[in-house]
Amino acid sequence: MFRLPTGFRLAGLAAAAVLLVGACGGGATTAPGGGATTAPGGGATPGASSAATETLKIGIEGPFTGPNALTGEEMKNASTMAFDAINWTVGPYKIEPVYIDDQSDPAKGAAAYEQAAVSQKITAGILGWHSSVAVAQMEVTAKYKIPHFFAMGATGVVNEKFNSDQTKYGYWTSKGWPDPAKLSIAYVTSLNDAIAAGTWTPASKTVAVYGEDTDWGRSFGAGIKQQFQDTGWSVVSEDYFPTTQTDFSALVARYKSNNVPVIAGTSTIPASISAFIKAADDAGVKSMIVADGLGWIGDWYKLTGTSSNYVLDQIPGWTTDKAKKFADDYKAKFNKTPSPSAAGLSYDFTSFFIKIMQQTLADSGSITSETLYKTAQDKLWTGQLTYTDGIIMSNYAYSADTIPDPVVGKGAYIFPVLQYQGGVGAVIWPPEWKTGDIKAKP
Repeated sequence: MFRLPTGFRLAGLAAAAVLLVGACGGGATTAPGGGATTAPGGGATPGASSAATETLKIGIEGPFTGPNALTGEEMKNASTMAFDAINWTVGPYKIEPVYIDDQSDPAKGAAAYEQAAVSQKITAGILGWHSSVAVAQMEVTAKYKIPHFFAMGATGVVNEKFNSDQTKYGYWTSKGWPDPAKLSIAYVTSLNDAIAAGTWTPASKTVAVYGEDTDWGRSFGAGIKQQFQDTGWSVVSEDYFPTTQTDFSALVARYKSNNVPVIAGTSTIPASISAFIKAADDAGVKSMIVADGLGWIGDWYKLTGTSSNYVLDQIPGWTTDKAKKFADDYKAKFNKTPSPSAAGLSYDFTSFFIKIMQQTLADSGSITSETLYKTAQDKLWTGQLTYTDGIIMSNYAYSADTIPDPVVGKGAYIFPVLQYQGGVGAVIWPPEWKTGDIKAKP
C-alpha cells in the first residue's frame, strides 16, 4: 500500500469471525467472550467487568450478503475486533451484536432494521455502507427512536432529511462519511493544479461524469459535475447505470469517440467498478479516469490488475505503526488484505461508539436508547466528544455547523488523491503530502 507522511494519521482495521445472517434481517448472535480488556484507544476500559449483569443489544449494519458482501465482511470483522478489545463489556453491560444485513438493497435494509428493532430490541445501531439504504433506514430509526451512529451512507439526501426535521430524523445521529461534494472537490483541485503547474496538459477542459444509479452515485456525480463547471470545465455527458451492470463496452466506446480528457465517477460495487476500469483499458481509452471507491476493498487490485494504472482515487492508507500493525494482524487472522476505507473506518467508528457508551454510562448511570441519544445531542453534536485514538483519521469530530457530517479538513476527516500504478497509490494531492506528480496514460 502507498505511504503518506507520518503527520497524516490514517489507516487500520480489525476483525474477528462472525456469523452471516439470513436474507431479511439482523439475527442476534452471542458476542465472543474472550479478548483483551483494554479499550481501543489504549488503557483500561472504564467500568469494564468480567461479571456483566445486563445484556445490551447493538445493531451492526452492513451489506453482509449480496453484491457488496466483501465490503460487509470487512466491516463486520473490524467492528468485532473493536469490541473484542473491551471484551464486549461496558460497565455492567455485556454487548450482544445483532447483525443487520441490508444486502445492498434499501427495502431489504429497512425491513432488516425493523426486525432488529422489533424482534431483537436493539438499543442502538452503528455503521452501514450504502447511501440509498441509509435514506430508507432513517425512517425506521425515527419510528422506533433508536439512535444510529456513524453510517457511511454519504449522500446529501441524508443531510436534507436530517435538517428537514431534526426532531424526527435526528436519531440518524451522525454520518461516518461526509456529503460526497465535500471530498470530490479534491479531484477537481488536483487536476486544475496539475494544469497550472504544467505537469498535465489535457487537449480540452471537457469531462464525462458517470456513476451507479443510487443516491450515492448521483450525489457524487452532481457534486463533481458542478465543481468542474465552476472551474471552467464543460461536462459533455452524465451517465448512471445499475449497480448490477458489468458490461461497459458501449459506454466506454462512446467516451473514447468523444475524446474527453477526463472521465469522473464512482461505484460502490467491486464487480461493477472493476469491470468499468477493465473495459476502458481494453478499449484503449487514454482519458484520466477518476474511479472514486476503487480501493474500498482490500483486494481490489486482484479484480483490476494493470488496467487500474493511472486511475485516480481517494483513499486513506496504513501510515502509523499502530495502523500497520493492525493491518498485518488482520491479514494474518483472515488471510485477506483489509481496506482502510471499509475496515479501517469501521474499526475507528466502532471504537468511537464504545467511547460514546462509556461517556453515557458515566453521565447517566445507564445505557439506553434515550441516554445514548442525549449524549449524541449534548456532546457529539456540539464537538465536546471527539475521538483522537483512531487509525485512519487523526481526529473524528462533529459540530453544530456540520451535523450529521463530520468536520472535514486537514487535521480532521480528509482523504488524499492517489494515482495508481501496479496496485500502489502515489499521493498527488494535497501538495504537502505528495509522493508523486500526476501522469497521463501513455
